[in-house]
Amino acid sequence: MRKGIHPENYRLVAFKDMSNDDVFITKSTVDTKETITHEGVEYPVFKMEISRTSHPFYTGKSKLIDTAGRIDKFKTKYAKFSKE
Repeated sequence: MRKGIHPENYRLVAFKDMSNDDVFITKSTVDTKETITHEGVEYPVFKMEISRTSHPFYTGKSKLIDTAGRIDKFKTKYAKFSKE
């Protein structure tokens, strides 16, 4: 590896999947302002919408997460174009 191009500030960070509350710990340089206590130890936390425990590719299940009512907005917006 080339010297001087990699960050030096690696630390343990908790990554939390917000769709299923799964938490995993790994080393990272991500900036965080919040902390979480996991198994009795306090870690900086980075919140994610999807991870390996909720992604359809890894789980084999197709799951629809509508976080802001986007589907309902789409349906009402284009309902006038439906051919019924």
